[in-house]
Amino acid sequence: MTFVVTENCIRCKYTDCVEVCPVDCFYEGANMLVIHPDECIDCGVCVTECPAEAIVADSDAAATDLWLGINRTYAELWPNIVSKKTPLPDAGAHDGRAGKLAELSPEPAAEEETA
Repeated sequence: MTFVVTENCIRCKYTDCVEVCPVDCFYEGANMLVIHPDECIDCGVCVTECPAEAIVADSDAAATDLWLGINRTYAELWPNIVSKKTPLPDAGAHDGRAGKLAELSPEPAAEEETA
């Protein structure tokens, strides 16, 4: 089993989860984080740390094949993130807003963000 980052992370990108991950399995896009499913050890500590409640177990109904695929795909393309950063501007305004999938950027985090 693994954990999956879902739609509510888009345009929020809180990184509290990254700070507690013992295996550094988070990867950072321009406006979302993902979990590498082959690196996640199923400890679950990230779930309670996510202010947006965007992380679920792969057995959860919210972890559809779509989100499992997004996490797997982008974990292979985006840079690894291992420390907490400031959330995106207006993260609070986007937290809980439905229909954010269309706003998912396929771009990795900007160079200065990953430094």
